[in-house]
Amino acid sequence: MIRLAVRCDPERAEEVLAELTVLAPGGFEERSGEGWVEYAIYGASGEVPDVGELEAAAGDGFVSVSSSEVADDWADRWREYHRPVLVADRVWLRPPWEEPREGALDVAIDPGQAFGTGAHPTTRVCIELMLEVPEEDRGGGELLDLGTGSGVLAIAARRLGWDRVRACDNDPASLAAAAENAAANGVEIDLSRCDLRSGLPPLAPLVVANLTAPLLRIVAAGIDEENRPRAFICSGLLATEADEVAVAFAAAGLTEEGRLVIGDWAGLLLRGQTP
Repeated sequence: MIRLAVRCDPERAEEVLAELTVLAPGGFEERSGEGWVEYAIYGASGEVPDVGELEAAAGDGFVSVSSSEVADDWADRWREYHRPVLVADRVWLRPPWEEPREGALDVAIDPGQAFGTGAHPTTRVCIELMLEVPEEDRGGGELLDLGTGSGVLAIAARRLGWDRVRACDNDPASLAAAAENAAANGVEIDLSRCDLRSGLPPLAPLVVANLTAPLLRIVAAGIDEENRPRAFICSGLLATEADEVAVAFAAAGLTEEGRLVIGDWAGLLLRGQTP
């Protein structure tokens, strides 16, 4: 088994991610640290895609592309990269082989080979902002998760008390993973396929979106008076991109009410008025 890793500055993460999505549509591992983001692809020798052109695409911010042979016990050792995390002292995000935490709301996510367990800062930012919604506004309410991935935000929303949760994604593998994780957590979410570049689905009173900044700007451009949420929580963007994303949503009638930053990543809580 070969592990091919691409490490770059956070400012170049979107460019690298866009190139890798084309080369490896089945998904990849993401890790980050102080001043760097790394994406890794796993595959048998000869099956790993050629990323020789990625260095030029990434420009001056490129750090390294490296490959290494993974030990035969990789199937067990890869679990070391997926650890549980406690969000805001309330929500316990964990892979299924870890134990629940007493007194915390439990969300178990199987990372598979292409998805994380929700420990990334952008996921944590979204959940922390969701926790700011008063509990009395959750029961009977509806939430939409745009770009659900493994379903962690949608599942957390059901655990936090939203009665109806819809979730959509353009990737069939993501929808399959989200369905399996929802069933494993004993919750129901309405899943559908959507291409946000082609148009928005009907929005819920609260929308959460853990997407890249370019996609968030596309979403903002598609919001109008007839399809505008009362609140919008978004992340997936670098802290340096937050201002321009906030401006894009302000043009759509959603104004920034709160901002949360964890490391290099940021999330926004936006408010708007429905007609």
